[in-house]
Formats: sequence, structure tokens, C-alpha cells
Amino acid sequence: MQKNYAKIQAAGAELIAISSDNEGDTRQTVQNHGLKFPVLSDGDKEAITAYNVVDPGNNRIARPAAYIVQKDGTVAWKSLDTKGVRVPTAEILTELGKF
Repeated sequence: MQKNYAKIQAAGAELIAISSDNEGDTRQTVQNHGLKFPVLSDGDKEAITAYNVVDPGNNRIARPAAYIVQKDGTVAWKSLDTKGVRVPTAEILTELGKF
């Protein structure tokens, strides 16, 4: 995602990642990988539960998922993976192009 962050922004969108790690671990991940997009900590798993992305095989983590949320808060598109594979950025950019 970091590699294609500029393309996502050029499409008029913002990338926000949500980690099920605590704040300290999330901050360390951001630093270790040089991430420029916002990464939020959801240690209590409120967001990942609300968006139905708790990994069915390990309830301590989120499964790979991508959502396009419009400014009014409605979900315009989502991809929930059941195989543990992240959504390709090209697919997200294609979907962004539809809005």
C-alpha cells in the first residue's frame, strides 16, 4: 500500500489502515516500514469487529480487508478476504475510479 499511496491520493481518496495491535506496536510498525499513511490502533478491536473483519481463525487479529467509505460514512465498496490475501492496490484503484 505504501508503494501506491500516491496513486490512491491522486484518485481523490485517503488510505487509512487499522491495526489490531496496541498503540506502541502500531507506532513501531509504522516506523519500521516507513509508512506515510495514517495507521490507527484498534487494540480493543472495536473497529475490526464493527466492520466484520475479525479473523475467523485468530480472533486477536483482523483479516485482510479493504473498504471504500464515502464522505457521508456510507460504505461504497468492500472486499473481505477469507484466504488471508490482501486486496491488490490495482483493484482498489479500479473501484475508486467508479466514484
